[in-house]
Amino acid sequence: MRFEINNLKQPVRDFPFDNDIEMVRFLAAGKLKIKGKDISSVRILRRSIDARNKKDILLVYSAEILVNEEAENKNIENKLIYGSKQINNRPIIIGSGPAGLFAGLVLAQKGYRPLLLERGGDVDKRTEAVSAFFSSGMFDVGSNIQFGEGGAGTFSDGKLTTRIKDIRIDKVLNTFVEEGAPREILYQSKPHIGTDILKIVVKNMRNRIIELGGDVRFHSKVTDILVEEGCAKGIIVNGKEAIESNIIIAAIGHSARDTYRMLLEKGMKIIPKPFSIGVRIEHSQSMIDEAQYGIFAGHPRLGAADYLLTTRSKLTGRAVYSFCMCPGGQVVAAASEREMLVTNGMSEYKRDRENANSALVVSVSPEDFKDSHPLSGIEFQRIWEGKAYKLGGRSYYAPVQLTEDFLKGKVSKAFGKVKPSYEPGARLCDLHMCLPEYVTLSMKEALKDFDRKIKGFASSNAVLTGVETRTSAPVRIVRKKNMESESVENFYPIGEGAGYAGGIVSAAVDGIKAAEEIIQAYKPIK
Repeated sequence: MRFEINNLKQPVRDFPFDNDIEMVRFLAAGKLKIKGKDISSVRILRRSIDARNKKDILLVYSAEILVNEEAENKNIENKLIYGSKQINNRPIIIGSGPAGLFAGLVLAQKGYRPLLLERGGDVDKRTEAVSAFFSSGMFDVGSNIQFGEGGAGTFSDGKLTTRIKDIRIDKVLNTFVEEGAPREILYQSKPHIGTDILKIVVKNMRNRIIELGGDVRFHSKVTDILVEEGCAKGIIVNGKEAIESNIIIAAIGHSARDTYRMLLEKGMKIIPKPFSIGVRIEHSQSMIDEAQYGIFAGHPRLGAADYLLTTRSKLTGRAVYSFCMCPGGQVVAAASEREMLVTNGMSEYKRDRENANSALVVSVSPEDFKDSHPLSGIEFQRIWEGKAYKLGGRSYYAPVQLTEDFLKGKVSKAFGKVKPSYEPGARLCDLHMCLPEYVTLSMKEALKDFDRKIKGFASSNAVLTGVETRTSAPVRIVRKKNMESESVENFYPIGEGAGYAGGIVSAAVDGIKAAEEIIQAYKPIK
């Protein structure tokens, strides 16, 4: 018999087993008043941490258990009926981030032999380019934190938290596990893979697509879309090679600014959308652990602590919040254009570095942009990225400031206990020079509020690094219910770059949904 049991609680101070599975088996057996050996299988559905009482932190589980030898075969995958339309050549997918990879994987699994085109390098070559940038400031416009196999999320924390509710999430997480991610992501309340493991996972996904008849090409930038009578007929690669297809999926990511402009010129309906900008804030991870877990800080069952902080400025009315929090990680150089400076955060799976970092960002909207042009949000980003680049000394050094000095409006003279982790380097500056006044006013108000919630958040040791501008896409490519562009047929804009997702999981789900739409409209390739 199969049971789903919720609210199984265990104090972290008293954890008698080596792993979560045996702990849940013990707790479930006690609740059902049976012996642990009578439970033939345990599947943890969720594990969270209840740290409201710092003197008695609890691990809280939900689990599915089987109390006999028979296991039900649960097939949650959608039962798709193949369409009848004919594909002209194989489907083309632009971009190999989570949306593109999952669209490609599902199509490959169903016999559609997709062609994935990635403007950047494969994950190994991309890692070399990123490392060179960090160490020497040698910037590669083709392969960087934003462009290359795996997309922008590859060089982040590999966070798999999402606000969406969709049955396809299980397929995303199970696929990651099949391709090398730790099994814990299937039940953790805040699952993450880490940059180091995610690199392996995306490479394995690429190889799986190829094994199933697909093709993946790197350093293959789509420079034009061939459109006839309102229908996409093919693409141009690297300004010279034409490839025909009547299925083109655009999973371009939120930083493909040149591609946005090209699509606008081809008649795609694009509208500006809100996003957020600000800085990265760094603390010592030990301080965050102690603030969140008290006497249990550093406990091996808890790992590195994180946080999520939100408020609304009374002065400006704008939302201010922490974003993409990276425990035990580093702030990274995330530029995608020359002479622009952008930051992001990154953690590896163990999250064992000295600093914790998070974006501290303020909402902006199309009303804040210079004009009503569809790409005005991009130009808005460029203004502040350009100012940050100049303020840092025009060498991709980041402008930084101690939180206490930022609140006082003065340039810092020296770092405290927390040293900035950003590479190639950091320069002490006044961050008011590379952010709008309404953003700095909102941030100051929020810092004081957040310091009341996490003691020491706005201390003299905390470091602010500018600027963070890529929280989400600044545009939306308008599409119909079947995910096809509203203005150009046969063209499917998907994922975060199209303005329909916000993170790895939601982008991956969007990619799966696009593949399903195509499967239900077109025949597989023989």
